[in-house]
Amino acid sequence: MNGIEIRRVQTRSDLKNFIRFPWRVYENDPHWVPPLIMEMKGKLNRRKHPFFEHGEADYFLARRGEKIVGRIAAILDRNHNEAHREKTAFFGLYESLDDLETARALIGAAEAWGRERGMDRLRGPMNLSMNDECALLLEGFDGPPVVMMPYNPRYYLDLMDKCGLVKAKDLYAFLKGRERKLSPQAEGLLERLRKSGPFSFRTVTRASLQKDALDIAAVYNSGWRKNWGFVPWTDSEIKHMVKNLARFADLDLVIFAEHQGRTVGFAGAFPDFNQVFIKMNGRLFPFGVLKFLAGRRKITGVRAMVFGIVPECMHTGLAYLLYDEFEKAIIRKGYDWCELSWQLEDNQAINHFAVSIGASLYRKYRIYEKKISSGES
Repeated sequence: MNGIEIRRVQTRSDLKNFIRFPWRVYENDPHWVPPLIMEMKGKLNRRKHPFFEHGEADYFLARRGEKIVGRIAAILDRNHNEAHREKTAFFGLYESLDDLETARALIGAAEAWGRERGMDRLRGPMNLSMNDECALLLEGFDGPPVVMMPYNPRYYLDLMDKCGLVKAKDLYAFLKGRERKLSPQAEGLLERLRKSGPFSFRTVTRASLQKDALDIAAVYNSGWRKNWGFVPWTDSEIKHMVKNLARFADLDLVIFAEHQGRTVGFAGAFPDFNQVFIKMNGRLFPFGVLKFLAGRRKITGVRAMVFGIVPECMHTGLAYLLYDEFEKAIIRKGYDWCELSWQLEDNQAINHFAVSIGASLYRKYRIYEKKISSGES
C-alpha cells in the first residue's frame, strides 16, 4: 500500500481540489451542508481576505498515490498571540477519510509548520480564527448544523485523540423554542427594568450598516476581551463579514441597545440559511440563486450568533432587556426556534442566562490542542 504524501497547495488546480475534497468525505451524509464554493474561494484568498492582514496560512493536501485522502490548513494569527501572549499555531479546515495514517500526516504537517515559525502549541480546528467556524462537533449528530456552525464525522474525534491532541475547551450551543420561558426571577427583573431602565433600542438599516458594524466590533472587543480564546475584530474584518452577510441577513433581527446616544450592547441573529444551502450543492449559479430565493421563505429558525454588552453595563439587567427585544423580533418574523451559539463551557454567567430564558443545552463542540515545542511530538 502506498504511504501518505503531504503536498502544499500551490496551483489553481490544487486549490480547487482542496475546496472540493469534502464532497468525497460527506458523499452519503444527509446532515452535511456543502459550503458555498465562492465563499470558500474568498476565505482562502490571501490577497483579499482581511484575516491575512494579521495572519498567515498554508494549505496542504494528503495523497495516497495520486488519490487525495485529506486536507488541512496551518494557520498563524498574530492578533491572537499578541492578545494572549502565546506562541500558538492553529490548524483548520480539516477533512479526511477515516484513516489514522492520513490524520497523523496532516496534523504532523501543521505541527512542523508551526515549529518552523517558533510556535510551541498547536490548537484547532479554526477556520480561520475563533471569530469564524471553529471546533469539532462532539455531541449532537442528529441533524444538520445551523448557519456558520461546524459539522464533521464522528470518527474525527477518535482521530484527534490518536494524534495526541487533547481537549483545550468545549463550546456549547443552546436551543430555544418560540414559547416564552423566562424564570420567575428574570420576569421580575425584566418588569422592573421596563419601568425604570435608561436604555433605548433600535434596529439597523442598510444605509447605516457599515457604521453600525464598527459599533458592533467596539462592543464585542470591549465586552469579550477577557474570554478564553478571544481575538479582537479588526475594522476591516467586521466590514468584510457584514458585507458578506448583508446579502442574506434580515436586518430586523439585529438589535442595538443605547444609553445616552452611545451603543452599549447588541444582539444579532441570522436565519438558518443552512436549510437552503443543504440543497444547493455549494453553488449559487446558475440555479442556486433560484433555490435560495424559493427556500429562504421556508426557513424555520435562526442562529443568535452575536450578543455583546460593554463591561460597565453587564450587571445592570440590560442583557434581559436586550434579549426581550430580540426575542420579540424573532417571533414577529415568524420563526419557530433560535439557537444560541456558541458559548464557552465555563462561561457560567452566559450559560446561566441561556437557561434562565428557557433555552436548553443541546450540542457540544470541542477545540483541541497539542504541545509542539522543539523535541516534542
